[in-house]
Amino acid sequence: MNFEAVLFDCDGVLVDSEPLTNGVLRDMLGELGWVMTVEQCMAQFVGKAVMDEVGTIEARTGFKMTEAWMATFRQRRNDALVAQLQAIPNIHAAVKAVHAHFSGRIACASGADRHKVELQLEKVGLMPFFEGRVFSGHEMPRSKPAPDVYLAAAAALGVDPRRCAVVEDTVTGVTAGVAAGATVFGYSPGGPGHSTVESLMAVGAAQVFTDMAQLPALLGAPA
Repeated sequence: MNFEAVLFDCDGVLVDSEPLTNGVLRDMLGELGWVMTVEQCMAQFVGKAVMDEVGTIEARTGFKMTEAWMATFRQRRNDALVAQLQAIPNIHAAVKAVHAHFSGRIACASGADRHKVELQLEKVGLMPFFEGRVFSGHEMPRSKPAPDVYLAAAAALGVDPRRCAVVEDTVTGVTAGVAAGATVFGYSPGGPGHSTVESLMAVGAAQVFTDMAQLPALLGAPA
């Protein structure tokens, strides 16, 4: 298929943020009595918005979640990201090639809050490719795995979602892209925080790849 636009997830696709975010979350949940390793925390929360998991947290800790707690979490998370965030390997060259091939018709469609997404893109130097085309699931009626954020991104680019390619690394995100009607390419480099090849294929990824250097060719763009 000749695609007209490409929609990227952020966490785990553009930036390697999940270990940092879940490290902070693990620490704060531990303070409430829910003790986990970072790996266990990632297995529980990767691909999901913390605000959507309030019921689970309250059930496990007996702590009534407050906006003050969430604000503290976001601040500690942001501090960790500013200090330590790294880009996904080979993503800069891949995004540059895709951006050029599609004449700028690319967007970042994340389940995270806008401040986090924009902070991360600025931190790793990817914001010039996505300026004005960042979409947050927090601003949609429903977050992933619902398709809302991908539908909004496609509409803003003026492209039928069925003519869009989506790049995702979690079951939740692939499910959202498929529900939007897009063709989803799953990124599965192995290691904690990324869903397996088998699990991404099972929820409808059209193809799964392991290195961002492979992405331009998959989308018909010269590397």
